[in-house]
Amino acid sequence: MNEVLDRWNRLPEEEAVRELLSCSGSRCWARAMALQRPFRAAADVLMASDEACRALRRSDWLEAFASHPRIGASKADTPVAGRAEAWSCQEQREVVLAGDAVKLALVEGNLAYEEKFGHIFIVCATGKSAGEILEILRRRLQNEREAEFSEAAEQQRQITRLRLKKWLGT
Repeated sequence: MNEVLDRWNRLPEEEAVRELLSCSGSRCWARAMALQRPFRAAADVLMASDEACRALRRSDWLEAFASHPRIGASKADTPVAGRAEAWSCQEQREVVLAGDAVKLALVEGNLAYEEKFGHIFIVCATGKSAGEILEILRRRLQNEREAEFSEAAEQQRQITRLRLKKWLGT
């Protein structure tokens, strides 16, 4: 069994919930995960995460979205748990290297996105250049409200899976 998982399986419920908030800012998701313990393997955690994501309400997704900094920013508007801030910086490292024109376009795009959809732009930025992220942002600005919310939720699910793998050391 994975050392991290073994230790986490033994934590009191509230501590287990707090620890997982660095993977997703949704308390409902983290609680659902904690209630399914014990897990035997990392693959079981990932499957349970996908299942917990399917059960989330809009407000739960919005809570998770709010735990992320805007693309190009270093801090979320909502205080984040544990390693989340460091992971966000790591996931967005290509944006830091972008030219000023791309950074400015991302700031403007983020504002337009928030005005249109009412929440920050969520994208699984790992492995994407700033230019790719900008193109995704521009494309998604064309979406209808519900289609975009579904896309943002899927991106959050992908981010959560990646962070779970980092947390588990797999």
